[in-house]
Amino acid sequence: MLAVPLAPARSVTNRTAYWGRLSPALAALACLTRVPSFVRPLWNPDEGYLAVQAGLLAQGGHLYDTVVDRKPPLLPWLYEAAFAVCGAGSLTPLRVLAVLAQLLTAVLLASLARRRWGDGAGWTAGVLYLLVSVGLNPEDAQAATFEVFILPCTAAAVWCADRGRWTAAGAAVAAAFLTKQTGGAVLLPVVWQLHRQGATRTGLPRLVAGFAVPVLGAALATDPAGFLFWTVTGSAAYAAFAGSELHVLVRASVNTAILGCASAGLLAPVVRALRVARTGATDLWLWLASSAIAVTLGLHFFGHYYLQLTAPLALLATWALRMLPPERRVSAVLTSACCCSLFLAWGLFAPRPELAHAQRLAGALERRTGPTDRVLVWGIHPETYWLAGRSPATRYLTAGLLTNYSGGRDGSQVGEKFAVTGAWPVFRREMDAHRPALVVDDSRGKPYAADRVPSLRRLLAARYEEVGTVDGAVLYARLPGR
Repeated sequence: MLAVPLAPARSVTNRTAYWGRLSPALAALACLTRVPSFVRPLWNPDEGYLAVQAGLLAQGGHLYDTVVDRKPPLLPWLYEAAFAVCGAGSLTPLRVLAVLAQLLTAVLLASLARRRWGDGAGWTAGVLYLLVSVGLNPEDAQAATFEVFILPCTAAAVWCADRGRWTAAGAAVAAAFLTKQTGGAVLLPVVWQLHRQGATRTGLPRLVAGFAVPVLGAALATDPAGFLFWTVTGSAAYAAFAGSELHVLVRASVNTAILGCASAGLLAPVVRALRVARTGATDLWLWLASSAIAVTLGLHFFGHYYLQLTAPLALLATWALRMLPPERRVSAVLTSACCCSLFLAWGLFAPRPELAHAQRLAGALERRTGPTDRVLVWGIHPETYWLAGRSPATRYLTAGLLTNYSGGRDGSQVGEKFAVTGAWPVFRREMDAHRPALVVDDSRGKPYAADRVPSLRRLLAARYEEVGTVDGAVLYARLPGR
């Protein structure tokens, strides 16, 4: 396999001038493409989940014990830190951090492209990435959640590997993994670079150490057994394909088509390069392939999963456009800009009925409970707790952890017996200890409805009475003395 040719070396003065022009342009474009993220208080349940987790951690909760999720710890810690500095009433600080994450990703991709193919390629890669990075449903592309913060880590891993900095590459892979497990897929192109550069004997121990130290540190900083269970071994039922085949296949097709439309300017040159080129971008193809595997893992195909494809796709398009006439590069950028403007308009003007429902439900919780009361929202919208400013009565912030409901499963794989192992005994103890002042059944006809969950049905019958409804969600107040 031939080595990737590098662009000629440049003086420090030229390098400074280059980045002095490119960096402000990328910063302006990053801000422009993230404008919709600032127009709504919240974009999706993942943001709500992280916000509630951060509040619980600030109150003395312990990750993977009294505060749980199937995700690694970096993003809950980031939310907690942002709330500690700026207050917990707004996600604006996280939106700003998301802009910086996208800018850092674009700069790293531009640096990779410039080192390999010259100054023009650096501009192309950075601009194309930012344009295509918002090419999904805005609730996926504009939210300050896991994949947005994976991207600079994965780009940094490839950047470090390209320069033979194996300890730093391992640490970057670890950071991606500790943001979300699928971020670790970038290890494939990193290992390929290790092999290609003939550095296996000296580089592999450094790569392993760079990865292992942060991961072990995170496990020790939380609870090692809990960290292993919640991030690796405890999600078998969640990842199962049974019970949602048609729904998942439709979602995969729709989200693939959406990203395909957003990438219309990139796909033609990439496909052409795949037909005619034989060498020069093996690591980028491996990066794209490993990202596609990451999208597939878990068999849910949510839109935000697809963000991991955007960075290698932008680099591959930059590489492919070098083989075409200059006007094709202009056409690719203009096409991507037009697609980007459509997605920005979608984000700015499309209604968000689920957010409006959560806000109305939060208003009802505020009116019916006091600031120190605990409540239970039986649903998949944990943002209701955060919007209402009320603490959850349980560590399980969604009904999904207690029933395995996620993303439209039908009833065959939803119920108490499909819950996270050991969850129901803990839940029952928490209901006895915290005795929520108000229970909200926000299932609205979904397979996890309270009347289909025997333990919850018995709890409501023994201790609560129905006191109202909000958009189909049923409110239950605790009976006196119960």
